[in-house]
Amino acid sequence: MTLTYKLHTLFNEKYRFSFPFKDKITEIPRNGIYVIFEKGETFNDIDRIVRVGTHTGENQLRSRLNQHFVKKNKNRSIFRKNIGRCFLNKDKNKYLDLWELDITSRADKEKNLKLLDLNFEKQLEKRISDYIQSNLSFCVFQIETKEQRLFWESKIISTLAKSNELQPSKNWLGNFSTKEKIRQSGLWQVNELYNEELTKTEFEQLKRLII
Repeated sequence: MTLTYKLHTLFNEKYRFSFPFKDKITEIPRNGIYVIFEKGETFNDIDRIVRVGTHTGENQLRSRLNQHFVKKNKNRSIFRKNIGRCFLNKDKNKYLDLWELDITSRADKEKNLKLLDLNFEKQLEKRISDYIQSNLSFCVFQIETKEQRLFWESKIISTLAKSNELQPSKNWLGNFSTKEKIRQSGLWQVNELYNEELTKTEFEQLKRLII
């Protein structure tokens, strides 16, 4: 059994959260890593992992998940931004270039706000939320320190991305991504894809952390 399959088996066996998870928020650790699955995406006979992520600030895991699933603001979630890119590209919508613009900082707001159609973006943000809330589920595991979170996140992502076994379905929304790394890896991410993979020893360490 390959490490890729072992990883999938390990996380498929974990308790799965889906939207709405507000009533179960206390069951999610304050610090840790999340692993996302998507309806219609499978690997052999189990659900395929489509994203692995974490947070850098202390006690921010719950907040990070809310930024993806709940808050309609693509400038706070690259995951939401990538899904929006796919919708726009799939629809051949010319707004795609403007979707890249950020208005988080004061300087960006002064420069970009006048170019944007905020009503259209509001509609698109709702479409993104509907997609995420209807199609995605996740499991989590606790890792307390930032250093360890980033270490395990990178190892897991790279193991998945470098695998020749994983293939997205023909209907996967990510196939419309403007980012080649997303299309090729079948993962909703472009960072940490091709770093060092898990060793067998590290996988056993990870297993002990999770179980």
